[in-house]
Amino acid sequence: MSNPFARARYLLSAHTPRQLPPTSLKEVAFAGRSNAGKSSALNAICQQNALARVSKTPGRTQQLVFFDMPQHPNIHLVDLPGYGYAKVPKDMQAHWQAFIHQYFQTREQLSGLVVVMDIRHPLREYDLQMLSYAVENDLPAHCLLTKADKLSRGAAGNTLQAVRSELKRTFGDTVSVQVFSGESKQGVDEARSVLGGWLGIAV
Repeated sequence: MSNPFARARYLLSAHTPRQLPPTSLKEVAFAGRSNAGKSSALNAICQQNALARVSKTPGRTQQLVFFDMPQHPNIHLVDLPGYGYAKVPKDMQAHWQAFIHQYFQTREQLSGLVVVMDIRHPLREYDLQMLSYAVENDLPAHCLLTKADKLSRGAAGNTLQAVRSELKRTFGDTVSVQVFSGESKQGVDEARSVLGGWLGIAV
């Protein structure tokens, strides 16, 4: 079956709530710490090289970036700002924390959250905060343990089991997790299947 995400394209960027696009039926948001591999994951899922910009500079994404899908006009993919160790001014951090908190609380069409984590550094404070936003707002959440190609299969499997256990202990059964590599394309089909289920589209 063809990949329904392959024709995704840039729509707009929002820096404030009023810049958000009008209500659509469904959208899925992607979150991740700086340099966790979020842009690479989006590009791999959408079979594109530069849909989401891959930057060597952490924290480059300064807005909520929306992508639409021409064959599914009522669906958006949303790239959230990547923060963590990025050198972002305190007032900017406060702005984004308030904006994203409001986004999760009021964006009725938000259908799920993908949290992208470097498999070598999972479940950092930012990751747990984003997962908490999802769980508190009754949203399904799915974790991608990216850069799995950097570890042996055994080490990646051990990390997956450890993260799965910690997620279950912290959030119950509301958060799922998988290994992923934008480089080797490991786990790409599984991720598309999760998104398709949330969005109600065949994958």
